[in-house]
Amino acid sequence: MDASRWPDCPRFSEQLPRRRGVRSAAPERVAFPAVRNVVVIGGGIVGLSVAWELSQRGQDVTVLEKEARWAAHQTGHNSNVVHAGLYYKPGSFKARMSVGGNRSIVDFARQYGVPVQVCGKLVVATREEEIPALDTLAERAEANGVPAKRITPAEAREYEPEVSCVAALRVESTGIIDFPAVCAALVRLLDEADADLRLNTPALGIRPARGGGVEVATGSAVLHADALVNCAGLHADRVAEMAGITPSARIVPFRGEYYELKPERRHLVRGLIYPVPDPTLPFLGVHLTRMLDGSVHAGPNAVLALRREGYRWADVSVKDLADVARFPGAWKLARKYAYPTGLEEVLRSFSKKRFAASLAQLVPAVTEDDIVRHGSGVRAQALRPDGSLVDDFLIESTKDQVHVLNAPSPAATSALEIAKYIADRVTD
Repeated sequence: MDASRWPDCPRFSEQLPRRRGVRSAAPERVAFPAVRNVVVIGGGIVGLSVAWELSQRGQDVTVLEKEARWAAHQTGHNSNVVHAGLYYKPGSFKARMSVGGNRSIVDFARQYGVPVQVCGKLVVATREEEIPALDTLAERAEANGVPAKRITPAEAREYEPEVSCVAALRVESTGIIDFPAVCAALVRLLDEADADLRLNTPALGIRPARGGGVEVATGSAVLHADALVNCAGLHADRVAEMAGITPSARIVPFRGEYYELKPERRHLVRGLIYPVPDPTLPFLGVHLTRMLDGSVHAGPNAVLALRREGYRWADVSVKDLADVARFPGAWKLARKYAYPTGLEEVLRSFSKKRFAASLAQLVPAVTEDDIVRHGSGVRAQALRPDGSLVDDFLIESTKDQVHVLNAPSPAATSALEIAKYIADRVTD
């Protein structure tokens, strides 16, 4: 690899001092043959879960996070919902890992004092033509082992008195949690396990090491590890390319914008109310979620973000936009969904009235005056060159490397299960 890819780093021929979690000297590796050194790139919930699982298996782990805090992006900007595994194709990674993750993340939270509440949710059909799709969800729930049942509109109103529907599905195992607090607990556990946790430390270059393993250049050091795990989220495809991998999909960022109900209108929603999702899209549609603090969040919509970490329309990156424009899959996706789906999402982004109207389909009492802007998140959606959205988790590996290339929702719910899967690959 061109040495210019390694700015401000020690020369590779130099012997690096040993830091916690990274062994450089060959005698140490020989003395402890059962211990491997793993560098994890990305300090969100998936990266931290992978690091903790590896440390539990006796591995030395270094976690590199380019931001100044953990869970700075997708983990820190999501809806904090513990998904049940209802929506996903039976047998898929998402189905298996979300059902298992629903249990494991709740157990983890209770064990380590993280706020969590298993409150259940309603998925409601607001029109007769949505009933077949609702029935399909009920079938998937049964196939995936998710506790869910069809209920009547009258039964739905026992849970949510203000809801409007022609049929509904009650899902008992859905919950709400504080995912950033889960990450804080993982960081504490990793610190206790003597893991090497590095904030403000982007990976600037990756290459195979002589004799095996990988070398990762940061702004101040070159780290040698036996294995690399890429959990870089919004930049996962770029990290894979940096490592010499040609990813089968590219990341296209979609921003989801949220409103919340004013405090005096929170009584309109007791728990979680979701629409029947469009089966052709990976997004669940605008929904209502009562949070742990009693606030009620509404959203998100889905619009193309103009920057990989673009939380506002004003956040623009020429480089990120150029990457999207050069990718054929993005144009094919646009031709398929730009009208009317994409246009409606953009209009709803700029129109509070349209956003409120979407919510009123679920709860008619919600009006434009009842909602205020809350914030947004950016979803790292993997897209194939043919324009198809990657519907499942996408994890690719090569010698000494594992790359998590698509881990959108329900990745936070599934993080501990994803971690077990990746740790099996690494330790094998």
